[in-house]
Amino acid sequence: IKTERDKWKKTGNIAIELACRGKLSGLNVTEAEWWAHILSWKGEIVGVLMFPVAVLKIIVKRSVMDGGGKVVMGGDNKASEIALIPLEDLTNEL
Repeated sequence: IKTERDKWKKTGNIAIELACRGKLSGLNVTEAEWWAHILSWKGEIVGVLMFPVAVLKIIVKRSVMDGGGKVVMGGDNKASEIALIPLEDLTNEL
């Protein structure tokens, strides 16, 4: 479960961690079957996106490969590799 606070509303993207400090993390290592992404705006939960992890991995890969999404460094000290995925890419058919 990840909470996306406020910034998603302005950018139209959600952030999904892929690696941290040179080691795979987040979506790349989760053993969960489902991924929940909570959307929060001004301290209030406005929605929850849920995906089977296998499906979300496909969506992230396609989004980045097709140019809608991108991988950036971010988080504390920019130590995390993060996929920024447009919300619209999450709802496109696979």
